[in-house]
Amino acid sequence: MSPEVSKKPRVLSGMRPTGKLHLGNLVGALNNWVKLQNRYDCFHFIADWHALTSDFADTSKVKEYRVEMMIDWLAAGLDPRKSVMFIQSAVPQHAELHLILSMITPLGWLERVPSYKEQKENLTDRDLGNYGFLGYPVLQAADILMYKGNFVPVGEDQVPHVELTREICRRFNSYYGEVFPEPEALLTPVPRLPGLDGRKMSKSYGNVIYLSDTPEEITKKVRVMMTDPARKRRSDPGDPDVCPVFSYHKIYSPDETIQTVNRECRTAGIGCIECKQSMSQHLIESLSPLLHRRKEYESSKSDILDIMEEGNHKAREEAERTMEEVRRAVKLA
Repeated sequence: MSPEVSKKPRVLSGMRPTGKLHLGNLVGALNNWVKLQNRYDCFHFIADWHALTSDFADTSKVKEYRVEMMIDWLAAGLDPRKSVMFIQSAVPQHAELHLILSMITPLGWLERVPSYKEQKENLTDRDLGNYGFLGYPVLQAADILMYKGNFVPVGEDQVPHVELTREICRRFNSYYGEVFPEPEALLTPVPRLPGLDGRKMSKSYGNVIYLSDTPEEITKKVRVMMTDPARKRRSDPGDPDVCPVFSYHKIYSPDETIQTVNRECRTAGIGCIECKQSMSQHLIESLSPLLHRRKEYESSKSDILDIMEEGNHKAREEAERTMEEVRRAVKLA
């Protein structure tokens, strides 16, 4: 059954296949995508071209990561009957629209994108002095405008990218006529889920719990999680508000457990080891359906490839309709 494209507003979003997905991806995006697919016409793409902007020197893992990402999406609850899921590079129209949009996008617009300067300063081990990295937001605009998306689910740090897409959209429409609707950022509250060491959860920090981790691996990782750094001994009272473990309790544990831990930690009535064991148990219970579905999908890779190809086909059809309109508008038809 194809998505109800004529009745629902459209949402467009993607992820770069730069490695295994982790709990931060689940809490920060996937859980929200699963909810959105019941209310919106959703297009989600695996952004393998975007992955090349920073990982162009070694592309050997991209194909593997694409399949792994699709498995994680399906295990998290994305439904191919409700959402179109596809590979960016399987729809060459993205590159065509990117080229056309790059012709009308002022250089200054790209240089002022906050994440451009931020990543250039932080990712000092990568060669980012290339057009692909600078032009990343233009390709992102092409991804969104291609499917005439009404909304783009993003965190606050990504709002400038959506605003740039809106500016590019307005500029294109002013030159060539009203082809694209202006997309809007769809902000949703995202729970704070720190990494095992208290910093932002990130593969580069090595502080993540992967969606592909087994219950045993999750338990082992939770055992070494950072807690309140000021609590040195079992008899010391702790502060749950600064403890990464308590952040997980607030997401995955029942209210009764949250209240008990919040109270007992402050009075040294519960130790960190006991607190971690309780959280680990509730985390694994909460992830149990996902872990079960993931195991099933891992055993049927051919089905995964079929789902990917079906999504690619739907996306190409939609993209070609848009590009026919774009070519006529730009007088290239």
